[in-house]
Amino acid sequence: MTGTTATGGVAPDAVSCRGLRYSFGRTKAVDGVDLTVVSGEVFGLLGPNGAGKTTAIRCLTTLLPVPAGTVRVFGHDAAKERMAVRRMIGYVPQQLSADASLTGRENVALFARLFDVRRRERAERVALALEAVGLADAADRMAGTYSGGMIRRLELAQALVTAPRLLMLDEPTIGLDPIARTGVWEHITAIRAATGMTVLVTTHYMDEADQYCDRVALMHAGRVQALDTPERLKAALRDRRGDDSAPTLEDVFRDVVGGDLGASEEGGDFRDVRRTRRTASRLG
Repeated sequence: MTGTTATGGVAPDAVSCRGLRYSFGRTKAVDGVDLTVVSGEVFGLLGPNGAGKTTAIRCLTTLLPVPAGTVRVFGHDAAKERMAVRRMIGYVPQQLSADASLTGRENVALFARLFDVRRRERAERVALALEAVGLADAADRMAGTYSGGMIRRLELAQALVTAPRLLMLDEPTIGLDPIARTGVWEHITAIRAATGMTVLVTTHYMDEADQYCDRVALMHAGRVQALDTPERLKAALRDRRGDDSAPTLEDVFRDVVGGDLGASEEGGDFRDVRRTRRTASRLG
């Protein structure tokens, strides 16, 4: 699937992944994944902890090595053009990336310096990123005083300060209560609508994916088991059942792979979020 440029040419897909495999010793974390993310869409990579989602994301962001030709980001080979790929993406990992001892503004400014945002543009870009995620009023507070939802929005601002074409979010609402989860997604949706950027998100919260993603890939045991829009996946399950039920995306996932998803929701402060993400990172 490809888009069209303003001059009528064919625009490359945001992500093209063919036969992606990655193992840790004898354990196959990702086992032959094929997927395409169309420029401008919100694409969800779904599955429980241990499905291989985070490993796949790390391959796409060049944090893990992949063979040449396996992954392309806007047409650039992730194996041969790592720096070109990194300049086009913003990445929000599971692991806590905010520093509790810095203010929100200082955290975002640090990322601006690390990613070579021009000095004369930094202050404006930092302010715009904080405004975009609703943290302008709290920008000069220490990040250690932020709630879980504010921390995640701060990390989103860190990723946005470079104005990326592709935003990759690894479990963006992990450790958050339902209200904070909704708040994070409202900001992601608004930013995407304003900028047209592509969003690739991993999550095990099926309700989020159903509501916010244009297309989803259901991943289990390192493989993509199904891929389509949430509505088409649910309609296909309804047809297979042969009744008038209204299945959820979680019902689809259970039908495809079976088993218990085991997702949980947690709230808390900075320390709670750090603890939750460390656990999730070890599992997924």
